[in-house]
Amino acid sequence: MTDTSHHTEETTSFSSFGLAPGILQAIQESGYTSATPIQAAAIPLAIAGRDVMGAAQTGTGKTAAFALPILHRLMPFANTSASPARHPVRALILTPTRELADQVYESVALYSSKVPLRAAVVFGGVDIRPQRDALRQGCEILIATPGRLLDHVEQKNVNLGQVSLLVLDEADRMLDMGFLPDLDRIMRLLPAGRQGLLFSATFSNEIRKLGRTFLHNPVEVEVARRNATADNVTQIAYALSGDDKRQAVVHLVKSRGLNQVIVFSNTKIGASRLARVLEQDGIKAESIHGNKTQMERMKALEAFKAGELEVLVATDVAARGLDVAGVPCVINFDLPHNAEDYVHRIGRTGRAGASGEAIAFYAPDEERYLFDIEKLIKFQIPREQLELPRASRRRPVGSHRGVRDVAGGSTAALDDFFSKPYEPSPSAVVPPRPAAADAPLARRSVGVLLGGGAHKRA
Repeated sequence: MTDTSHHTEETTSFSSFGLAPGILQAIQESGYTSATPIQAAAIPLAIAGRDVMGAAQTGTGKTAAFALPILHRLMPFANTSASPARHPVRALILTPTRELADQVYESVALYSSKVPLRAAVVFGGVDIRPQRDALRQGCEILIATPGRLLDHVEQKNVNLGQVSLLVLDEADRMLDMGFLPDLDRIMRLLPAGRQGLLFSATFSNEIRKLGRTFLHNPVEVEVARRNATADNVTQIAYALSGDDKRQAVVHLVKSRGLNQVIVFSNTKIGASRLARVLEQDGIKAESIHGNKTQMERMKALEAFKAGELEVLVATDVAARGLDVAGVPCVINFDLPHNAEDYVHRIGRTGRAGASGEAIAFYAPDEERYLFDIEKLIKFQIPREQLELPRASRRRPVGSHRGVRDVAGGSTAALDDFFSKPYEPSPSAVVPPRPAAADAPLARRSVGVLLGGGAHKRA
């Protein structure tokens, strides 16, 4: 039977958990003093050896909620020996994306900086040989994406026979990306008596089923209403379509002097195109999506974190694991077709208690996705009109040729010319595509559109 734990909003100090002195020192030197609600609820349970299913809004400290108790429980095995045999993998943390794996590794390395425990991270898209060498040197804590972990298992670079702690981070995203078969294979390689921790920003029936499969009598910890968005994030929606969406991004960034804004696109092609067009408009922008190499993605993320980019255009590959302090605004250039992805996207702003703003653009045929989002988060997003400066409106491609001859060169005549609807000649009309040709695309899953898929490995 599953227990359920609820947590109050009282302030909890990290020193109250009884963490090992070296871990506590690292936390204090990092500037953290009080635990977040998910940390206060989950850490004592995990330290006591219970299996935990934790749900909290993104940006509320889920990584520390599992990393700190893992480090504490592994302290009896901490040693400074150079022998790899003294450093077997004892804790396995699985994440759905490369970016999240790297982010979790950075956090674990920070929290373990004062204790003799080793950590390593492996993910796809980069040369496997340096990862192989790191694994062969030994590490107590391994952070991995499922696909690349199985690659290392097949090459006999890692042995999982001594894993006593397992974490599934962003488990709902793993299911979305089709990792269940890989998870099944990995679970068969782990000892049966392990402790399990499952964390996610959202709980669904599928996630609870996953928890019942891989965890033993877990305690459910929910510190916020299911699929809730953070109260410190202001949400707003603008009815825009076509080129007005691009103009709106330029206007918002320039008029407000914004930096480090994340703009979400539903497609990889759309993300690349938007980043190029923003650059032409004088906005420092880069795109990140599944077609970029891992080195390109890491370079773009580093530039973004360093404040060198005004806009990072991303597909949902960046909706998880992108933890950048001070992101002032997230813009949904395209509304996600999966309402839960909206919760993750806007969780990139308003992190660690800071205020943030989530802006959504929607064309008339996209408003149904807005309704789905509102139904999920149980909140009606205010609709407002966004006035765009007339001077920024881009003329239709090819319309400038011969304009002076047609309009006589006067400003009034030009305005009149552009205000008239375009009426192509019969010879210029392109016959519409048959409805059937579009049907396969309409049926294609969101995961495929965003670069996911059942057989795609991270």
